[in-house]
Amino acid sequence: MNAAVRAVTRMGIYVGAKVFLIYEGYEGLVEGGDNIKQANWLSVSNIIQLGGTVIGSARCKAFTTRAGRLRAARNLVEHSITNLCVIGGDGSLTGADIFRSEWAGLLEELVRDALWWQGCECPKVTGVVAVNPPGQISEEVAKKNCRLNIVGLVGSIDNDFCGTDMTIGTDSALHRIMEVIDAITTTAQSHQRTFVLEVMGRHCGYLALVSGLASGADWLFIPESPPEDGWEDLMCERLGETRSRGSRLNIIIIAEGAIDRSGKPISSNYVKDLVVQRLGFDTRVTVLGHVQRGGTPSAFDRVLSSKMGMEAVMALLEATPDTPACVVSLSGNQSVRLPLMECVQVTKDVQKAMDEKRFEEAIQLRGRSFENNWNIYKLLAHQKPAQEKSPFSMAILNVGAPAAGMNAAVRSAVRIGICQGHTIYVVNDGFEGLAKGQVREVGWHDVAGWLGRGGSMLGTKRTLPKTCMEKIVENVRKFNIQGLLVIGGFEAYEGVLQLVEARGQYEELCIVMCVIPATISNNVPGTDFSLGSDTAVNAAMESCDRIKQSASGTKRRVFIVETMGGYCGYLSTVTGIAVGADAAYVYEDPFTIHDLKANVEHLTDKMKTDIQRGLVLRNEKCHEHYTTEFLYNLYSSEGKGIFDCRINVLGHLQQGGAPTPFDRNYGTKLGVKAVLWMSEKLQQVYSKGRVFANSGDTACVIGLRKKVVAFSPVTELKKVTDFEHRLPQEQWWLNLRLMLKMLANYQISLTEYISGQMEHVTRRTLSIEKGF
Repeated sequence: MNAAVRAVTRMGIYVGAKVFLIYEGYEGLVEGGDNIKQANWLSVSNIIQLGGTVIGSARCKAFTTRAGRLRAARNLVEHSITNLCVIGGDGSLTGADIFRSEWAGLLEELVRDALWWQGCECPKVTGVVAVNPPGQISEEVAKKNCRLNIVGLVGSIDNDFCGTDMTIGTDSALHRIMEVIDAITTTAQSHQRTFVLEVMGRHCGYLALVSGLASGADWLFIPESPPEDGWEDLMCERLGETRSRGSRLNIIIIAEGAIDRSGKPISSNYVKDLVVQRLGFDTRVTVLGHVQRGGTPSAFDRVLSSKMGMEAVMALLEATPDTPACVVSLSGNQSVRLPLMECVQVTKDVQKAMDEKRFEEAIQLRGRSFENNWNIYKLLAHQKPAQEKSPFSMAILNVGAPAAGMNAAVRSAVRIGICQGHTIYVVNDGFEGLAKGQVREVGWHDVAGWLGRGGSMLGTKRTLPKTCMEKIVENVRKFNIQGLLVIGGFEAYEGVLQLVEARGQYEELCIVMCVIPATISNNVPGTDFSLGSDTAVNAAMESCDRIKQSASGTKRRVFIVETMGGYCGYLSTVTGIAVGADAAYVYEDPFTIHDLKANVEHLTDKMKTDIQRGLVLRNEKCHEHYTTEFLYNLYSSEGKGIFDCRINVLGHLQQGGAPTPFDRNYGTKLGVKAVLWMSEKLQQVYSKGRVFANSGDTACVIGLRKKVVAFSPVTELKKVTDFEHRLPQEQWWLNLRLMLKMLANYQISLTEYISGQMEHVTRRTLSIEKGF
């Protein structure tokens, strides 16, 4: 929420508006006084990394009454506030819409009261009262403030608001949950325990579902899909099978609003007692509670909130008397505006479907991705290996530098392949390992426990096929590999392209191939996001947070931080937004010595304020000559006597660490979708006992493009690739750079800002991914 407050405040000031912060939510709006304070640029400095909300939030019974809203209207008019940005859940946003619809009537009432007082005789003072009593307004003031514009930002860790892919706070809550699960996993493995973990979600099971998918939980309870009658027997059977196969732990995740088919609550203690009584397992209950709401916000939440906050200001600026109250939502990578009450209505439809026990419809109304998450969870957690073998075999390998999420993708790909009946091989050390014959068949439990592991359990190298093509072909023939799943970065894409181009020379390479992009650089064409980039951004962000914290006791200091990424500036740009950097230099956004001079002058002016510290990010290959050392020398020389400088090279810490919830979930889903696609292609090209795949659409990159998981032929992607700099020719995230500069107070024309579009949402046409 603080990132949103910061963005709304700074964007409002940027466009020339007066911005007021209202403390303690609607309670502060009703009470007025010191609860309403004008903000300046520095009012929201150094808050982007803080959890909670610095302006406070409170439930307000008075605002639910007309008398309370009348007082709130009076307080807004006294400050000439005619635009209100509300950050909250559907209850807060519904209250805002009611307030807006009553606005004209509330002003009329305030004017009527003023006219009545003007005609009254005061018993203690001779004559007619000459001035309006406190709280009343004149007709002129009412006319000046005749319209109230409302825009909403959805802040809810449950991700239960229809119309937006993700709500503010959800990703951070998932981070807290996964931290606890990782800690619990080590305990459970040490002691052979079963843990029942209760997470928030009274009416929505999103947190439980995604954390269950990202942790490989053995059993999951969500309110949208109560378990079938007799679930107790099925769950205990499942837990027993898992333990008998050598697993030392079981994890059961339960949303606090979980119910059975008759609507009776399923409590975590009931589940625990059931496991103890039926199986005799040492079982513990952990209730996360408000831990999920706290802590430092994730990088995704900071960027999301900043993007939504800026769009909210533009929505208010562009509002007309006919514009309905809107909510700013995320659709893929774009900010969009949706009619507030239409979204609220669809959200209520979900609850109505659940109340009426129409559970399948409730799942569908949550959005395509919620339904997809649920189906994939059931597929991986409850389906058993196929009884009959298929005629197909697949090999899986990692290529390029290690990236968080690789292991999650391998795990799900292996298991879904086994469910399909395929023979699944894994290859150590990438294409080099394939050339050396480092190939082995794997089973279901060989990939147990891989989900939360960072790096690459298979090992990975950058070697490309062209250096060892003959030996690769030999081993493809030897192991009868008919499908090749390559998980890695630009080398993975380039390597598969080389294999495809060699098909004419080697018939053995006429097999089905798929690339799952996995690199912290996020530079593979065919996808908006690569596996590992979210984890890397969070790692870089956490380092920069510590750097900023170290500077809090040292005035007039500028830190120059170098990030990885090759020629791709994604990591530097997104980290820069997440930490509130003063500048981020990248190859894709060319800069000159004049730009550097302007940046130095900007920081010099900043040192004259109360914020006497600066943070500058530099992508490692942003410029051939303007190196990190050069920037240090330039800033040190030009800032001499005003500020001093320090260098930090983040290096390989950006590649390490446990994967974030996004990368675990993303890797799991891409692994499943890739193997299902490959299975379908294998069936299509299988004839007379052999596979022959030589068309372009049998070798693809799988990726998330806007809101759709797409398969793009590598031969087509070749046309839109800059191979010299290892980059796609077009990159969506370059649009984010304007946001970074504006929030750092660089004066840029508003004509460069592209506003989100106003769209409509209905129960039938709702097309939301609900957080891939």
